[in-house]
Amino acid sequence: MKQNTVLLIAGIVGLIEVALFWVSVVLREPLIIIISFIAGILLIYGAKRTISDRREDERSALITQKAGARTLEVFWILFFAVSLGSLVMGFATPLGIPPPPKPFPRVPHDEPNLGYFGLLQMVLLFGMAFLYIGFRLYYARKYGEWDDDEE
Repeated sequence: MKQNTVLLIAGIVGLIEVALFWVSVVLREPLIIIISFIAGILLIYGAKRTISDRREDERSALITQKAGARTLEVFWILFFAVSLGSLVMGFATPLGIPPPPKPFPRVPHDEPNLGYFGLLQMVLLFGMAFLYIGFRLYYARKYGEWDDDEE
């Protein structure tokens, strides 16, 4: 299987995962997304093992290593900053002392929701993937992964 076909399969699996995530939320059944996520990862892993046009040389290994290292260097800063912000949201009320009553009836959307933290984590994970892709492209250009100088 060609590498572009595997990437297309991964994109389709990602779209299916989004739909199953929504079904899981609507039905309030987390097991649906947990099992489907693991199955999707296994499907992508299996498809990735069948790539026939893969080029593995020292240059591509260097590019992958540098892109991964830079992704982690940048991502831990972003993740830490967002986690600090999440802690502020969680500890926004005095510890053990409930906030003063509001003049109007409380609406469930008035208070912070832990679901927002999960969404924030998902955004960070997608950001990490795009950050890795960006560094991979940068180092591929820098070290010339796509040059056809091989004999």
